[in-house]
Amino acid sequence: QVQLVESGGGLVQAGGSLRLSCAASGLTFSSYTMGWFRQAPDKEREFVARISWNGVFTYYSDSVKGRFTISRDAAKNTVYLQMNSLKPEDTAVYYCAARRQFANDWAHWGQGTQVTVSS
Repeated sequence: QVQLVESGGGLVQAGGSLRLSCAASGLTFSSYTMGWFRQAPDKEREFVARISWNGVFTYYSDSVKGRFTISRDAAKNTVYLQMNSLKPEDTAVYYCAARRQFANDWAHWGQGTQVTVSS
């Protein structure tokens, strides 16, 4: 079965950096758009970033544009989220997701990793 396993979360001071990883298994990695979402306490889950199946195209929410970078490594079946200049409002559980190429829905989700940014 498909598994997405996130890692790299933790506690960091404002202005610091973290890199999240998401290791995918049970799917043909090169056939999937990969994305990151986050959910803060008492808030709806929100889109953060996505990267196309071939790594050519990326898209970011306005709230993270210029600070976060999404990338993927086909050899490792892994997608990354480099987060710089972190702010307290970035505090959330971060989820990795997979969407089959040309599909509309994010069919597969990881269990999430907590990111806490202290002021």
